[in-house]
Amino acid sequence: MSCVMGWDEWVKHDAVGLAERVKSGELTPTELARQTAAGIAKVNPTLSAVVEVFDDLVDNPTGDGMNPDGPFAGVPYLMKDLGPTFKGRLQEMGSLLMRGNRPMVDSYLAGRIKQAGLNVIGRTTTPEFGVCSSAENPAVYVTRNPWDLRYTTCGSSAGTAAALAAGVLPLSHATDGGGSIRIPAGFNGNIGLKPSRGVFSIAPAASDITGFVSTQGCQSRTVRDTAAFVDHCRGGAPGEFMPYWSAPEPYSQLIERDPGRLRIALSHEWGHYRSVPHFVAELEKAGRFLESLGHHVEWALPAVDMEAAFAAQTTCYISNFAQTITNLLKPLGLERPPADLVEPINIKIWEEGLKTTYAERAQMQGVFNTTSRGFGQFFEDWDIILTPITALPTPQLGTTEYLTISNNPSVYDWFENLWRNFAYTPLSNLCGIPGISLPMATQENGLPLGIQAQARQANDGLLLQLAAQIERALGGKWNDGRRPGVHVTQGT
Repeated sequence: MSCVMGWDEWVKHDAVGLAERVKSGELTPTELARQTAAGIAKVNPTLSAVVEVFDDLVDNPTGDGMNPDGPFAGVPYLMKDLGPTFKGRLQEMGSLLMRGNRPMVDSYLAGRIKQAGLNVIGRTTTPEFGVCSSAENPAVYVTRNPWDLRYTTCGSSAGTAAALAAGVLPLSHATDGGGSIRIPAGFNGNIGLKPSRGVFSIAPAASDITGFVSTQGCQSRTVRDTAAFVDHCRGGAPGEFMPYWSAPEPYSQLIERDPGRLRIALSHEWGHYRSVPHFVAELEKAGRFLESLGHHVEWALPAVDMEAAFAAQTTCYISNFAQTITNLLKPLGLERPPADLVEPINIKIWEEGLKTTYAERAQMQGVFNTTSRGFGQFFEDWDIILTPITALPTPQLGTTEYLTISNNPSVYDWFENLWRNFAYTPLSNLCGIPGISLPMATQENGLPLGIQAQARQANDGLLLQLAAQIERALGGKWNDGRRPGVHVTQGT
């Protein structure tokens, strides 16, 4: 497939930059789509990041109703194979059970994405139903980390993370119910914002209870791309069950200014979970860098019962996922998940979740409230809290204890194993506060390490403002300017 520019030039552009060139008449959406498809063809046999390319939208970008006059002007975009639906397009959720599933309606966010001028030309990998930490079931696909093919990308926004890191495109869809935007962004060298509750719609098909913890979003390679995506795709559909809010000014405008002197807390002690020493050292290094930008930095931690919060989060996930699976079974005429089509841990989650009582959900919500208010009180004294993106290094492929193909007989032990590694991201979902992973650090194995910043609810703009200040201070060189070994520029 013909390319409109060389790969070294291609990867210097972010989505906003590509859109500017389309608006100036230098490039067309079709040329951008064909270059992206060529990038997928180049790296996907190695990475297994993209499930399907929509060839008709590569050749005819407006064929599905994309608005070419939108701010992104036809820039290519990939959708995680989970969450928002597109009428008539496959959505298989990383599951053998859902093979051939074609939703018959555009979700509200899908409409917003198309109206913004993003050309959705394909879908990216995810673990089954987005439940676990890696898109890694050999019966479906195994998504590999472009920085080192021995390692997972983590998840659940696995394919998006790999495709961006490999230079295929600059902006792609992701979702986050406990870290699924931020963790793979952190382990692949991308920017990943989990926005506050009430930013992106889940209407109409997703159950409102998922809005307690789950949200939509994107990964990008520049702060201005993330800011522009939020600016142009946010907002609730008519009749949403909770208020959807707007920022006082567009983030694309806000990030042009540095924030004032911020009070920034550091922590890696999250209940009884602790980081490995190297991650603590990288966190301290990030803190010193922020001090050099004029911010006040010291160690501090919210006064909340972390153990109770994680137990409530587990209850939430088990009961939510059980209902999600039940809702998928009904149209198929099935009473239970077939063992040959649904992964073992997901079947156990379904079985256990059906036992959840209203009293247990009410107790869970009570813990959500006290935890949220504890974090809220903390942010009366602090602007931001900084943590590593995880407590432990990226798992190598084949580490099945994190996967839903695990044979662990206990769902609760399986979740506890997740929290031991992925400790620092889930509570922002519980509290509805924003969190962002920034590619500021490096693991001992050479893979990127995201540094996570979290802020009070609806202070998403401050996180982006700080991220933009850091980006300017680094001269735009996230990951110390390094590129992964599997990249579209390789062999050119």
